[in-house]
Amino acid sequence: MRRDYKFHRARNASIAALLACALATGPAAAQSSSSEMITLTLDQATILSLPQNAMTVIIGNPGVADVTMIKKTSQMVLTPKSFGRTNMIALDRDGRSVGESIIRVVAPSSNLVVQRGLERESWDCSPRCNPVVSLGDATRHLTDTIGQVQARAASMGAK
Repeated sequence: MRRDYKFHRARNASIAALLACALATGPAAAQSSSSEMITLTLDQATILSLPQNAMTVIIGNPGVADVTMIKKTSQMVLTPKSFGRTNMIALDRDGRSVGESIIRVVAPSSNLVVQRGLERESWDCSPRCNPVVSLGDATRHLTDTIGQVQARAASMGAK
């Protein structure tokens, strides 16, 4: 009888440890291990094939990425909106999950980041360095760069 008690106590301790570990890592960690990772580059849309039988696609945080289904095809366009991670779930006609992915949005590899104290500027160096607008840049850099883009467009008659 004593041995059974120790076994149950040890088993319960193991179950408690597994539960504590699951709670500590959270559902996102468990979810990401079985999900496909899609890495998007900010400001660059990507065309991907939909999972088989997918009728609906849901983006967890549309502030990070957006999806557009291409009519009469089995393709979609993923458009990154800001840096970060979110999930994407594909559902069939009956609302059952037919696929899930983690979406990660990263900066372009050709960007150069200049850090001056707390102020940050982004430059696209492919092959010559020119200022670009990127999330996290200093307000002065953003307004100067956007002002130049708008002035150039106005000089060319664009609205």
